[in-house]
Amino acid sequence: MCRSAFLTRILLTLACFAAGALRAEEPEVVAANLRAVEDGLVLDADFAFDLTPRLVEVVANGVPLYFDVEFELGRRRWYWFDEKAASRKLQLRLSYHPLSRQYRLASGPLQQNYSSLEDALGVLRRLRGWLVVDRTVGFSNADYEAAVRLRLDTTQLPKPFQVSALTARDLHLETPWKRFVVRSPQQLPAPAETRTPKGAEAR
Repeated sequence: MCRSAFLTRILLTLACFAAGALRAEEPEVVAANLRAVEDGLVLDADFAFDLTPRLVEVVANGVPLYFDVEFELGRRRWYWFDEKAASRKLQLRLSYHPLSRQYRLASGPLQQNYSSLEDALGVLRRLRGWLVVDRTVGFSNADYEAAVRLRLDTTQLPKPFQVSALTARDLHLETPWKRFVVRSPQQLPAPAETRTPKGAEAR
């Protein structure tokens, strides 16, 4: 093999490794599943992502970041419109407080403080027990398709950042939809009912 051909082969190999590393750094949903509880179906999901240096700087300067976790559950029907059994969105707010030097992760009225950004992101990457389907929802006797994704809501940023986000990729963070099949939700294990033991009322 001539020297030029050998160098070409080495460069191509390095390019493939570089492309693989870039793909590995792209945000993604690495795992997702539904499980039955007493109130219905809850979602557990794991996300893999890192904030860009620009987003790290933005939140460190006191600008909160809003992340949306979106969930859909439905069934395709060739003879009619697709059936949508559930559609939910969970918003998580990540912020930094200079006085306490702590990061805060909030969902509605619930909030928790963390001493480092990495600690807060560790919780954000690991979603557990999110109720996405109420037990009153009825299902057909068929398989359903569930989908989940996480994205940064750039519309919640201050106006100057919203304008920059139109062209700046480092102000974006979004995973592709993670789709998985839910086998006949009617056949999922029934959640355990909470019952009062006999005689407990008399105590």
